[in-house]
Order: sequence, then structure tokens, then C-alpha cells
Amino acid sequence: MRFFSYFYEKDMSQLFYQTPLDFNKFTNRELLAYALGATLYMPATRTDICVSIMSNKHEGLTSLVIDLEDAIGDSEIHVAEDNLLVELFKLFGALKNGNLTIDQIPLLFIRVRNLEQFKRIQEQAGESMQLLTGLVLPKFEASQGKALLEEVKKVHTVSHPFYAMPILETKKVIRKETRMKELMDIKGLLDEYRDNILNVRIGATDFSGLYGIRRSADMTVYDIAVLRDCIADIINVFLRADSPYVISGPVWEYFSAKERILKPQLRQTPFRERYGREGLKWRTELIGQNLDGLLKEVLMDISNGLTGKTIIHPTHIKAVQAMNVVSYEEYMDANTIINAAAEEYGAVKSQFSNKMNEIKPHTYWAEKILLKSKVYGVLHEEHTNIDLLRAKVYV
Repeated sequence: MRFFSYFYEKDMSQLFYQTPLDFNKFTNRELLAYALGATLYMPATRTDICVSIMSNKHEGLTSLVIDLEDAIGDSEIHVAEDNLLVELFKLFGALKNGNLTIDQIPLLFIRVRNLEQFKRIQEQAGESMQLLTGLVLPKFEASQGKALLEEVKKVHTVSHPFYAMPILETKKVIRKETRMKELMDIKGLLDEYRDNILNVRIGATDFSGLYGIRRSADMTVYDIAVLRDCIADIINVFLRADSPYVISGPVWEYFSAKERILKPQLRQTPFRERYGREGLKWRTELIGQNLDGLLKEVLMDISNGLTGKTIIHPTHIKAVQAMNVVSYEEYMDANTIINAAAEEYGAVKSQFSNKMNEIKPHTYWAEKILLKSKVYGVLHEEHTNIDLLRAKVYV
């Protein structure tokens, strides 16, 4: 797999100073943690999972979660489990007979309800377990998470790596009086199994539900006080430079137009100056699809140190991934900082003459940027993330 593989090589060379690298489930964990991109959730009751992967139905998709938890009614559990197994068997058969390669399969995860369910699926799935990159662990708690992580560790081998992605979304995490102890306990537990943790995810929808809140398409999670407060503490604990994890942005729930109350969240100027009238028409289309709110939230995610995002609709894939591509200026500053650190400088003026790169404070940031640049690529200096959204794709 590779981000933006739907572009012709000529288009890639025109857009990218450094093109994205290929990756799959066997890629080094530190790099793979940044490669999830827009992670699409799909109910395990879907009977077209294999077909959609083989036909590349969701263009640009790099990671997929087959959901056995909230997307499935309690009365559908056994039907969903049976269907999941059927789809895995189909995919594994296609892989074995050469109709599919490992590089064509997105990073594939299942979201399970509990340890017993995972053991049941694992036993029945047999060799097809090799297709999976790992488990998503919903409503993860320090008191109950160890057994699940221990099982993940048992499945993981050098020849068939297997990872966990815990979701922080419980009462203990959102409530102030229990939050910091629970977060520190979870952090301590994840540290024990660091080699099996791919990233940490945030369950903003579950958090909102505990307070009877649902944000509108005009609002981001950072506009909702109780969510912003909790996300800040999650970042504080899990993004510390001495033992960091990759944290993914929470889900964006909207994918169709509705009547607006607040102003659209995309300025006209960047679209008009770059593309003229066509740019303004395209801006209107983005707003009509409620993608302006998504783009704003993704930018807020990135500003707060998060990478990638959970999505529930394939129309969000390209937007999330385009906004995560590293700019030429970021890349050059990051290289300057890393090189200056090796030579023990204290501060270096940016070659863009618009900032000072302080070496010690910015080294961790620079290391993250260089990791992201490997999987998302680096744009040419004259291009912006908007160009990736605007570029036409010919199939």
C-alpha cells in the first residue's frame, strides 16, 4: 500500500518533493503507527467486505476496522461473527490463489467486545488470522485491559505481527475525579506491552453520549468544553517525549449537507487566489458535503499533535490523508533541526526567514515530522495540501 496510489506517477512527481513510501502490516511498528491515515469503520454484518477490498471500491483506503461492537446490535452478534469469518476466508482464499496480494489489503483490524469473543474468532479463523494487523479494543480500562493485551502478545510473531489499538472512551477517563489516575494506569499498562501497541484512539462519540452531547457539523471536538478538556489530558499523558505513543484523531460523524447556522469554515481567499472561479465553485462543493468542518477538525488534530483519524464514511478518506501530508517548509525545518542537533547548535534561523528553530525544544517535533514524511510524503514548495484535494484522478 501507499498513500495517493491513485495518482499517476507523473502527477506524483509534480506534486511531491518526496513521494510516500510503500508499507504493509510487516512495516516497522514505529513507522506503521503513522501509516493508518483515515481509518474506516465497517460493520461486521456487511457481506461485501471482500469484494470492496478486491475491487478497490474505497479509493485511497489504507486501514479498515471491521466492527463487532457498537455498530452491531446485541441480537446480531453471532450473525456478525459468522459473516466476519466468511469474509476473512474469502480474502485469504484470494490471497492464496494469487488474485490478491498482501500489498492490496489495507491494514485490517477487528473491533471486539471482549476477550472471549476474540478467542472464539481466533480459534475459528485459523490461517486467515494472518490477514489481520490487529485488534481495536473499545472502552479500554486499566483494570480489564491486561488480559486482552496478553492475548495480543501471544498472537504476535516476527513472521505475523499483530497489534492492539486501545480506545479511550469510558467514564473513568472523561470524569475529572478519576481521569488522571486512570490515564496514568492505562499508560503504565501500555508501556508493559509497548511493542504490541500501534496507537491510541479517542472515543469522542462515547464521551459525548455520557453527557447527552452531540456536536453539530459546525463544531469540532475542540469546541465542546468537556471533550477538549479530556483530549488535552490524553495528549498530556500519551504524547510525552520521554515515552510517546501515536494518538489518532476522533471520529467525524457527518457526511451529507444540511442547513447551516454558522458561517462556513473555509476561507474563500486560498481557493480564489489559487484556482479562480473554479476554486470558489469547488469550495462550495466541499461546504455542501460538510467537508469544511472535517478539514477544520483535522487541522486542529494536527495542531494538537494527533495523526490520522477515525472515519465512518469513505468520502472522508482523501480529505484526512491530504491534510496530513508534510509541507516542504516543515520538512526542511525538521531536517535543519536534526542536523543542527548532531552538531550541538542551540538555535538556527529557518531558511524561510520566518522563524527561529530552537534545537532542543523542537527535536521531538522534527523527529515526528520526518516519520510522517516517509509515509505521507512531502509536497513541493509551490504546492499545498489543497492541491491534493483538488487534483483530478483519472481511473
